[in-house]
Amino acid sequence: MKSLYEGRFSKGAAELLRQFNDSLDVDCRLYREDIRASMAHAKMLGTTGIIEAAEADKIVSELAKISAELDAGTLALPRDEDIHMAIETILTGRLGETGKRLHTARSRNDQVALDMRMYTKTAVDNINARIADLMKALLRIARENLHTAMPGYTHLQPAQPITLAHHIMAWCEMLKRDMGRLDDAKARMDEMPLGAGALAATTYPINRQMVAEELGFARITSNSIDAVSDRDFAAEVIFSIGLLMVHLSRMSEEVVLWCSTAFGFAALDDAYATGSSIMPQKKNPDIAELTRGKAGRTIGSLVTLMTMLKGLPLAYNKDMQEDKEALFDTIDTADICLAIFAPMIETLTFRKETMEEACSKGFLNATDAADYLVKKGMAFRDAYTLIGTLVSCCIAEGKTIETLDLTYLQGLSPLIGADFFEAVAISACIKNRKVPGGPAPTAVLAHIKDVEQFMAERNM
Repeated sequence: MKSLYEGRFSKGAAELLRQFNDSLDVDCRLYREDIRASMAHAKMLGTTGIIEAAEADKIVSELAKISAELDAGTLALPRDEDIHMAIETILTGRLGETGKRLHTARSRNDQVALDMRMYTKTAVDNINARIADLMKALLRIARENLHTAMPGYTHLQPAQPITLAHHIMAWCEMLKRDMGRLDDAKARMDEMPLGAGALAATTYPINRQMVAEELGFARITSNSIDAVSDRDFAAEVIFSIGLLMVHLSRMSEEVVLWCSTAFGFAALDDAYATGSSIMPQKKNPDIAELTRGKAGRTIGSLVTLMTMLKGLPLAYNKDMQEDKEALFDTIDTADICLAIFAPMIETLTFRKETMEEACSKGFLNATDAADYLVKKGMAFRDAYTLIGTLVSCCIAEGKTIETLDLTYLQGLSPLIGADFFEAVAISACIKNRKVPGGPAPTAVLAHIKDVEQFMAERNM
């Protein structure tokens, strides 16, 4: 079958060229956006008198039927170069000359720029909804564990006592920023490019604002060259999702650690764990491990897109066809990871006794012991040295700070009184760190309420 745009050529494309050049297998998922955009374009053509209003009505009506048939699976896309040509081929086959009028005052260059923006805007909303589901699960865990003590780590070494709620709310902050970045990307991409044509707009008296309003765009693009060559929006979204996946990967690493025998802080629900083909005792955190691994795919997609764009002259170049696989795979990867990550987290069982017991190891209260001396009048560096020496003695004798004899402690410094043991108790170490953003239950509860307000303002 001769293509709709082969007027310049005396013969059809070689089969190998078709296989190399065609993108329909990838961009077929844009059919809803392509049809919806074409319907808006047809309405505008009819309203402005560029084509007859009756013809515009026929085009819109037939496009609606095509969309419904594709949704229902009763219509197969014809073999064509891309989704734009496939839809136009179907339409022209049904409406003849009337169908051919649809492409008046537009190019596939501005078509694809429009379809991609429409698709990506929707994808951003969907990803943010997935993030919100995960955040709701985290907020429930945090509220239930305001007083669950656990070690906080630096360099993966026990450092200071915190609560599980405080740690979980750190994850929420990561996810809040992810949502914000996706919002920012969506706001910048909310420009309607149709009307840019191939690169130099059109001589027809089109109404771009009408199309923008019909499709729910905030504004129209300001430069026709940039409109068809811009893929910043795709790069921003891939970066934002890539960083989201990095955050999920870091969370995954902690889930893996917490569920290990070495830590024993948590246990996976059987429905969200896997076994071994040979070791019957195993319960593997495959969801967390796969999520950790899939983060690399999104980083790779960003490198693919940025590398493709970096050497392109304005305006459109065929290289830009490679944007879709990178963007679609990134969106799909985040979607499936978030979809399964939330229930995995929600069904985790936390072993509070094990977490609290771990706080008695590693001298987590050493900083608080030093702070005690500072509050009694000792310079911090002197207090740091004294407590460091004390820790060395404890390690040599197999003791902990809170189990030392008061007389022994007073021999090290007369500033130490009987209230020392209350000051270095793990519960006190946590409770006294009540500055905003700290691990004290009062501070964490305020943080939870702030995040819940953030969610409420987004109607999530």
